[in-house]
Amino acid sequence: MLVAAAVCPCPPLLVPDVAAGAAPELDAARTACTDALGVLAAARPDRLVVVGPTEQGGSGAYPEGTRGSFHGFGVDVDVRLGRDRGDTERPLPSSLAVAAWLLDRTGWSDAPIEGLGVAEPMTVERCTEVGRDIAARAERVALLVMGDASACRTLKAPGYLDERAEPFDAAVARALREADVAALRALDIELAHELMASGRVPWQILAGAAEAAGLSGALLYEEAPYGVGYLVATWS
Repeated sequence: MLVAAAVCPCPPLLVPDVAAGAAPELDAARTACTDALGVLAAARPDRLVVVGPTEQGGSGAYPEGTRGSFHGFGVDVDVRLGRDRGDTERPLPSSLAVAAWLLDRTGWSDAPIEGLGVAEPMTVERCTEVGRDIAARAERVALLVMGDASACRTLKAPGYLDERAEPFDAAVARALREADVAALRALDIELAHELMASGRVPWQILAGAAEAAGLSGALLYEEAPYGVGYLVATWS
């Protein structure tokens, strides 16, 4: 059963070495992510599942011990999902590598970890099924949900300016603040795709996992510093 969840953005810029001179601009986001992971640890889960967006070729399970890196962003930073020393040939996708960095930064050692990369397209029904399966994996399950909101908040954003982006992000923020499962399920799939919101599938998986959990939500961070919506929230 799901006992706690944390929602974090997944830009590699969260890693200070990647952000370089711009690193201080996301200090507040990093602090919020640390606080969110603290909520997961306080729930004393038997298992932590990390869900993050990826391309089609990167979808699927990533066992504890899977390695990742930020070499593709020009920095010599390596990460590992959890404490296990096991290894796999397939590296972590970017979103799960950011999650691994956050977990290592906070010294996570509270429960076994497994990663899941998810790609579009995935229907709401399939997201719900995946979420239910995650919630049933242990008596006490915690979920770390990685994903960004829209990438169309300003003229310099990756997706340019789209007037629909800010209301979309506000609706997601409200749903996360209120732990509103129905509102997350109701997110428009096509609109999320057009706004380049990579968190849509992970958020709807969270909705499936939490449908019977009766959790309360809190929104810890809501900004769009680079024209991309970054949200940090907890459900507990």
